[in-house]
Amino acid sequence: MASYNYYTSSNAAVLWLLILCIFGSCSAGNFFKDFDITWGDGRAKILDNGTLLTLSLDKASGSGIQSKNEYLFGKIDMQLKLVPGNSAGTVTTYYLSSQGPTHDEIDFEFLGNLSGEPYIVHTNVYTQGKGDREQQFYLWFDPTADFHTYSIIWNPQTIIFYVDGTPIRVFDNLESRGIPFPKNQPMRVYSSLWNADDWTTRGGLIKTDWSRAPFTASIRNFKANACVWKSGKSYCKKSSTKPWSSQELDSESQERLKWVQKNYMVYNYCADTKRFPQGLPQECTFNTTSIN
Repeated sequence: MASYNYYTSSNAAVLWLLILCIFGSCSAGNFFKDFDITWGDGRAKILDNGTLLTLSLDKASGSGIQSKNEYLFGKIDMQLKLVPGNSAGTVTTYYLSSQGPTHDEIDFEFLGNLSGEPYIVHTNVYTQGKGDREQQFYLWFDPTADFHTYSIIWNPQTIIFYVDGTPIRVFDNLESRGIPFPKNQPMRVYSSLWNADDWTTRGGLIKTDWSRAPFTASIRNFKANACVWKSGKSYCKKSSTKPWSSQELDSESQERLKWVQKNYMVYNYCADTKRFPQGLPQECTFNTTSIN
């Protein structure tokens, strides 16, 4: 019955999408068109004619999606409303990743917490299979009360993480200094909700309260102003003024970045000398527009 409902709603959504396109209103992302539900056995649901997607987690399983397209550089936007209340032990993710042991990856992960305690936004960058570049932040708003926009700019010069248009992290291309940068592997967009109470909340001390399940996160307004990878080639639409393909932080954005990092950063791998007793990662010694 669940399978029948899914495909019936899918067909209706495709018809509705065609109607919208006829009247020139199909620029926004549609989850039926843009994503596949990859796991969760019905716990991920596409609703409202493809404009809303919910991810659910219970004790048996979480759920996840992946984009139909692969991308090589672009600006990716996603609006999320996170699990409300006591979300301790849960992780909601939104990230780009390629495949294989030497994969590249650009991560947003939202670490749940006890009621009244702030979410932690966990960011990471993998290059050629190596991560360990975590930076974590509190948010300056309640991410469970409404939708907020989380964006990734990825171009040959830099990676920038944004929250509602405010930059929170920059990872620059420092290949000239011998530091790998993600630039050759196309990546899909992923999102998931899963249990990670062995490490998520206070290092795993606080466990998931399954009496509050199912836990639900909501996603809408996916936008990919990006180069699509098909048959070994990258296809890019013409960008408007100030395109993402060469975007870097201007002076105003650099000040906003400093404000976030001064007031809301709670962990920075580049300051963790106990974790790296033999010396901090090489990129930490280069200070460009921010701490990488």
